[in-house]
Amino acid sequence: MKLTIVEYPDKRLKEKSRVVEKFDTELHKLLDAMYESMISSNGIGLAAIQVGHAKQILLLNIPDENDAQSRDALIEMINPVIIESLGETTYQEGCLSVPSFYEDVNRFERVSVNYQDRDGNTKSIDADGLLSIAIQHEIDHLNGILFIDKLSYSRRKKFEKEYKKMQKEKKSSKTSAKE
Repeated sequence: MKLTIVEYPDKRLKEKSRVVEKFDTELHKLLDAMYESMISSNGIGLAAIQVGHAKQILLLNIPDENDAQSRDALIEMINPVIIESLGETTYQEGCLSVPSFYEDVNRFERVSVNYQDRDGNTKSIDADGLLSIAIQHEIDHLNGILFIDKLSYSRRKKFEKEYKKMQKEKKSSKTSAKE
């Protein structure tokens, strides 16, 4: 199964994801394909909606202290729910669906999350640091929220201007490559 990352401003990114009820071979194939897409795109997290599947599924693979990602560190969360959040922090975030743009976003410092694994088993995790940020970012995707939606009005306007400029540059470089 080959998946393509959906990019802003695609309206599918605003869609709310549905609860997963079947923990079957199809789900496992989707999870495996999502992992391949995330790793090949140099991502640390990916929500199913980002590959066009409106299901409450997200993956996280936080790099270790050597900046390496291991499949052993992969966290697959299905139907995640934040049950507790504490503190406040600001982190510069990026997103595979909003390429080449990074901005400071305010998040909770720590979160506790209940979720299911690929076999439907109930799990929970307490997270802080980058893992906490990534969980919140991906859960936002499941609710149709992008990190740019959390920006102040002026920062959002700046983003829109920069993004339009990048899109124009991308188009003109494709056009000149064809000539």
